[in-house]
Amino acid sequence: MSDQNKPNFLWICTDQQRFDTIRGLGNTVINTPNLDRLLDEGVSFNRTYCQSPVCTPSRASFLTGRYPRTTRTTRNGNDHFPDDEILVPHILGQHGYTCGLIGKLHLSAADGRTEILPKCHGYEMVKWSHGPRDGWGDDNAYQAWLRSQGVSWETDYHGKNGGIDPQHHQTTWCANEAIDFMEQHKDAPWMLSINIFDPHHPFDPPEQYKKKYPAADMPLPKWKDGELDNKPLIQRQDYENGGQSGLGPSCKALSDLEKQNYVSDYYAMIDLIDEQIGRLIDHLDKTGARDNTVIIFHSDHGEMLGDHGLILKGGHFYEELVHVPLIVSCPARLAKNLRSEALVELVDLAPTILDLAGIEIPQRIQGQSLAGILRGSAAPDVHKPSVYCEYYNALPAAHKGVFATMYLDGRYKLTVFHGQETGELYDLATDPNEFDNKWDDPASQSLKCNLILANFAQSVATVDPVRIVGNF
Repeated sequence: MSDQNKPNFLWICTDQQRFDTIRGLGNTVINTPNLDRLLDEGVSFNRTYCQSPVCTPSRASFLTGRYPRTTRTTRNGNDHFPDDEILVPHILGQHGYTCGLIGKLHLSAADGRTEILPKCHGYEMVKWSHGPRDGWGDDNAYQAWLRSQGVSWETDYHGKNGGIDPQHHQTTWCANEAIDFMEQHKDAPWMLSINIFDPHHPFDPPEQYKKKYPAADMPLPKWKDGELDNKPLIQRQDYENGGQSGLGPSCKALSDLEKQNYVSDYYAMIDLIDEQIGRLIDHLDKTGARDNTVIIFHSDHGEMLGDHGLILKGGHFYEELVHVPLIVSCPARLAKNLRSEALVELVDLAPTILDLAGIEIPQRIQGQSLAGILRGSAAPDVHKPSVYCEYYNALPAAHKGVFATMYLDGRYKLTVFHGQETGELYDLATDPNEFDNKWDDPASQSLKCNLILANFAQSVATVDPVRIVGNF
């Protein structure tokens, strides 16, 4: 494929945004006209799952096309990223692409430590900002930009009482930098990763966006009296003591209105994200680059947001945490207004990008390309027989000692807490809200055993293809 025919890639990843936060996908409370526009002009993969409910292992998986266990990047707060792991932009750069990064990367940085870029990252331009707050010194490009605008984080940021003004928000800064990058690289194929920090906690939207979503008008979280009686211990502990081992509030102690207020904050942050995505689409339309640019939108994982008595994230595998949005749009090249019900994993993004760029997919990549569905040459609702998710003591300050894996065949979801006698089994056809845990149900034991075997087989299938001979 010649450089003139290679598509650009505008790769947008939000942080901690669950699937059910887009109006065009059924949420009648939130306002997302620009994401809805992408839906109309592209393909939505409505059954997409992350490979970890935590930032770093999830991001490592979709940036490499390899499962967290394979990349050996299984927890937040790593000192470094393995030198022999190769990110997608590195491969694209070897084939004539100019690649840029704006915002978060989070393959090694956490708790105030500056990101150490992977050896094989491939980004020629890096505007790094792990998060909007200060604490990373001059390496936080967003904070440096604020200072250049004469804005002081200490005086202009109002926390949960209004955040920071929209024109100075990190989400807005990401869009500003993206437009500058696109202006500077009109003549070469490019890939730009935009990693917006929101709607990650601390749930601090600008006041004018918050006002759009009065707390009393927000839906109450999913909850059924007694539902935690047969759930794993960490869920009962997070309900009593606070989400993510106490980092977040205890839902037990919150009033209904306080719970709705979290939903209000969350939706307001996504509203601002949607507005800035609209600016990016408009820029591509105005410059004539839209026909040659593949827009990819997704999140790294979800957010409990009070459902099941939980807030934030951790060693849980509810749909609210592992089911994420994924929209791919390029009207001139790909299918339009298609809602795929195929089982998809974020690990499939890397091979999809390479496939669309006309680049051979390396053996080391474990995901499967979605290009056939996107181009209309493959059945839209068939991709994988199952999806798989991992949690290996992934949060240094929460859920210590929890090692768990999730297997979903489309109907039945199994979570195994390794080394424990507890687990979870849900029939999503009859119990889509995951209230009724069938793990100990006598009538479900044969099904549970079969799913445990399938989960084990899937874990074996994630062995690094670089280090084995033959196929599983």
